[in-house]
Amino acid sequence: MGETGKEEYKIQSFDSETQKLLKTALKGTPKQAGHKGCWVLTVLLLSADPSNVDLEKVANIIVDQSLKDCVFSKEAGRICYTIIQELRTRSLQAWICYVTFICNIFDYLRVNNMPMMALVNPVYDCLFRLAQPDSLRKEEEVDCLVLQLHRIGEQLEKMNSQRMDELFSLLRDGFLLQEGLSSLSQLLLLEIIEFRAADWKMTDAAQKYYYSEVTD
Repeated sequence: MGETGKEEYKIQSFDSETQKLLKTALKGTPKQAGHKGCWVLTVLLLSADPSNVDLEKVANIIVDQSLKDCVFSKEAGRICYTIIQELRTRSLQAWICYVTFICNIFDYLRVNNMPMMALVNPVYDCLFRLAQPDSLRKEEEVDCLVLQLHRIGEQLEKMNSQRMDELFSLLRDGFLLQEGLSSLSQLLLLEIIEFRAADWKMTDAAQKYYYSEVTD
């Protein structure tokens, strides 16, 4: 199978009912992929109209087929990445909920009493996105970032300290150099920077200072 064939998956390999369901969830027009009627699988579930397609069923099909077929699994991974990239643009609240969800999975799911290594980079990717300049201008995203770092920052650093250093370099630059930050965002960024510097611990004095300021 050529490289193009590896990256494309024929919807026609499914039964007719599933083909119809997947095609309803597709965004865009069909493309030729070596044989007439073959589609490149670019399913964007979150952009589909729930009134036209059972999104839960589509998601289950993708997961089930990924566990059976390595070629499909590769394409399904790309689908999920595309969905994540577009989610923030469509709904900031949904994006924040997604980040919270994946961080919760990292926090609670254990293998031999250790966080799953496979989740480390996906979680970091979400946090890095929250540390970008446009996200730092939104208090909701800064609040989400700081909350997740309080919960799982120490665990993440143990799994990959280099990426944590890079993340906090972005946060320091954002705090010191970026214009347009609200006073609350600045306060939250300073608090998490000091929290990590204190070995992921907060003194009583810091607790009183920062969170009395937030309350006020």
